[in-house]
Amino acid sequence: MTERPRRGGDSAQILDGTGLARSLREDVRREIADLAGRMRRPPGLRVILVGENPASESYVSGKTKAARESGIEAETIQLAAGSAPQKLLAEIERGNQDDAVDGLLVQLPLPPGHDPRGVFDALNPLKDVDGLHPENIGLLHQGRPRCVPCTPAGILALLDANRIPIAGRRAVVLGRSEIVGKPVAALLTARDATVTLCHSKTPDLPGVCAQAELLIVAIGRPGFVTGDFVKKGAAVVDVGINRLESLEGAPEGLRSSARIHQTIAKKGRVLVGDVDFDDVSHVAGWITPVPGGIGPLTVAMLLGNTIRAARLRMDGTS
Repeated sequence: MTERPRRGGDSAQILDGTGLARSLREDVRREIADLAGRMRRPPGLRVILVGENPASESYVSGKTKAARESGIEAETIQLAAGSAPQKLLAEIERGNQDDAVDGLLVQLPLPPGHDPRGVFDALNPLKDVDGLHPENIGLLHQGRPRCVPCTPAGILALLDANRIPIAGRRAVVLGRSEIVGKPVAALLTARDATVTLCHSKTPDLPGVCAQAELLIVAIGRPGFVTGDFVKKGAAVVDVGINRLESLEGAPEGLRSSARIHQTIAKKGRVLVGDVDFDDVSHVAGWITPVPGGIGPLTVAMLLGNTIRAARLRMDGTS
């Protein structure tokens, strides 16, 4: 693969996740048509949602809509916010035992009182399309993944589609969550990047991040990463999705953005990432937008994982 020249200054290239996701979903649609014929039914995806978090409801709606459009039989089971942890675990076991369910996903975050790791442990690892069961995490770290967590898989797909080199590059991952930070660090390591995994207790975060040629940001703080964190010409992937209805308490970079003010004035809210896009785009060589970057790819990878889970169960392999 021929790598593209690195870019910098005020000409950062936008990494278009929407276009790539559209192409990947077309591939998925063709695979599903073939698979459904062999299985004599469409692959099945069940999403379990606990509570009425508007953002989670929106994500789940988008996932099930995309699945149905691709030919997957998708359903959502929604439990009340006050549901006991035992009720969620019982619903997971029901999905584990249902032969029509090939992929099973519990939407995160969970309301207080639920133990996410206990939820991961309860999933049938062959149906775990988010790749969060300990067995699947272990396989990932051994370099023989079954289902790769959807967002990290989308990040790697976007880098590859844009011919951004990984091997031999210095990568910094900002955020050590089970869903994004840790698995994407493992994937980058397996691709021969030199990886630093940062978190809230890392001293001199801007200095560490500014050494990276690949900077993956998943810290959950709107506009946290500014140009001072970024090496000129670096590829910056923003995983954050933050819904703001006002800029009160927001970082100065967001508060001074005319674009963001106009969006709030027009729509009453704005979606921003963990990266100050206006500032960082003048330093980075490549940058993902929010929305339109990693989000659509997460959904595309979920569909691909559902197909993989269905094939594994149909073939009787692990």
